[in-house]
Amino acid sequence: MQDNATEVTAAGIARLAGVGRAAVSNWRRRHADFPKPVGGTETSPSFALAEVESWLRDQGKLAEVPLRERVWQQLSGHPEGPVTALTHAGCALLLIHDRPTVWLDASAGSDARLAAMLPGALEEVLAPRFGAATAVNTSDAVNNPGAVNTSPPVSPRAALHTPPGPQLLPSVPLVRGAAELAAELGARQTFEFLLGRHLDANPRQYTLTPADLAGLMADLAGPARTVLDPACGTGALLRAVTARADQELYAQDSAPELAALTALRLALHTRAHVHGATGDTLRADAHPGLRADAVLCHPPFNERNWGHDELAYDPRWEYGFPARTESELAWVQHALARLKDGGTAVLLMPPAAASRRSGRRIRADLLRRGALRAVVALPVGAAPPYNIPLHLWVLRRPEKAPAQPEVLLADTGQFATEGRGGPDWREVREAVLDAWRAFDRAGTLQERPGLARALPVIDLLDDDVDLAPARHLPPATAADGAEALTAVRERLGETLRLTTDLTPPPADTAQPARWPLTTVGELARGGALVMRTGGNGGHARVPVLTDHDVIAGTAPSGTLPESDEEAVLVEPGDVVVPVLGGGSMARVIDDASAGAALGRSLVLLRPDPTALDPWFLAGFLRGTANNRQASSYASTATRLDVRRLQLPRLPLDEQRRYGARFRALDEFERALRHAGRLGNQLVRGMYDGLTDGTVAPD
Repeated sequence: MQDNATEVTAAGIARLAGVGRAAVSNWRRRHADFPKPVGGTETSPSFALAEVESWLRDQGKLAEVPLRERVWQQLSGHPEGPVTALTHAGCALLLIHDRPTVWLDASAGSDARLAAMLPGALEEVLAPRFGAATAVNTSDAVNNPGAVNTSPPVSPRAALHTPPGPQLLPSVPLVRGAAELAAELGARQTFEFLLGRHLDANPRQYTLTPADLAGLMADLAGPARTVLDPACGTGALLRAVTARADQELYAQDSAPELAALTALRLALHTRAHVHGATGDTLRADAHPGLRADAVLCHPPFNERNWGHDELAYDPRWEYGFPARTESELAWVQHALARLKDGGTAVLLMPPAAASRRSGRRIRADLLRRGALRAVVALPVGAAPPYNIPLHLWVLRRPEKAPAQPEVLLADTGQFATEGRGGPDWREVREAVLDAWRAFDRAGTLQERPGLARALPVIDLLDDDVDLAPARHLPPATAADGAEALTAVRERLGETLRLTTDLTPPPADTAQPARWPLTTVGELARGGALVMRTGGNGGHARVPVLTDHDVIAGTAPSGTLPESDEEAVLVEPGDVVVPVLGGGSMARVIDDASAGAALGRSLVLLRPDPTALDPWFLAGFLRGTANNRQASSYASTATRLDVRRLQLPRLPLDEQRRYGARFRALDEFERALRHAGRLGNQLVRGMYDGLTDGTVAPD
């Protein structure tokens, strides 16, 4: 049964029909019987999904709405909002996952019967999985999920409760659709798909912890039976914990909707007992008596209103009362207070927390008493905010004060990549875990130049107590000094000689050619090439070719969130064109980049080799005048309409002559880029070597 209350936007209609939004606007203008708006605004109207689906089918523009799309549109257009819809769908999916026979019995009748039976059926699942706290009245977590928590509650509340039948009735069509999708994908995968879609659709509402970073933090904490995340967000950190028998997961968040969704996500992901709560952790701790094996936390950064005035005499401030500007140090001490003796906490921290003068006394006490065990500087792009190299703090609740404590300092900034897809996580993971495990076993570490070293705590207890790893790690070049720079210089010399050999010969003067021209759009309509646009991650995790990679000539470096839509994978001979930025650029895909997914803001052109030479195509697309006539200009950006790009109509043999010349130019350009990178490396190395004494001035 289709829910008549479900609404869909013009973008949703375009997704249903597999067209652009401009086509939807044309249908509204040209067809008097197109469904009228039922909500939204004048500039962004919404339409009844059932009416839209019927109209599309009558027009022959839609054979059947894909099941995933139907369920997503029911969720996103839910009259109570997508978070309430996602919570209701998650409860039903947990019922399907844990008690499938109960679900089959409840869903056998009418929608009214299902809505009436669901509360009792859900209670059979929610109470055992989340404890008796689910019966507590926490209706704000579902009834008002978008509320801003400006005045935190005096006491915490359970993350989930059993919704009453009348509240569930509008969600019954969604619940049935989610059950149908679960039969295809599985209950857990269905919830992950719907949650992922919701997070992708609202990127500014949530601060996410990337999966690779969450996995690294969980591995640093090590195996644990009881794990706490006091600022759980969407549950990425607890989801990364390795499952074990009799495991208990504790989660709390000040946002009721996040606490509810995290509890459901964890219950679907693991058989562990989940203790979820909503409330301001620092002001209203839901787990005051907990002594966990591990604490994982990605706390909010730079909060002034964290409870400084109310919590002056709180017993958690064992290492000192944090200043108003040191909210992160309040979270650090909360994590330590919830650990058992010998337990480990891993927190994601802003780099300023390692060096602000207002926090130096607390940092000093953490070091003296052996609570702070490691500070790891991550590469730029590891987590939001992506332009700052964040830190990981590894802490351990000390069983006794160490006699001669040391602290591990590591800097993984060298593993940053030139693209926008984040650092080289494999290298980061191996370097950090190897250094931490060696340090944890021995209490010290043999220095790894430029990467990690263990420092006696006494060396850091000066007036600043500055724990920024970069300030205490000698550069990697210090180990080999002049020898390493000699190798760079030799490679630079070889590259410069190659560049000289590849320099184009003098150009002969010729009259401007008067070729008959065609456009990329005409070639696509005639079947001489296929056009595809990028931006979908698909189901498999593969490297992503970004627009930055195309412009810089680097290897695929990006990532995209997984989606139900298939990714466009590049093949040798494809031509990839960036559409933003106003530059004249096109790249022919080689074997090294083949198999990568096409990223956002890129258009792929796949020429028919019997009609078009790829190097001929790419070369003419790079013409400055060609790009200028095909670009549109806005106040903040320039966008290229690839279909309007022109190239001459030439026989295939003539195309190959031009293609060979364009290919030689590409090799020359890549050699110049490589020489530039080596030159910068040599200059930086010489400055560093001369200033740290590893290179003599003569």
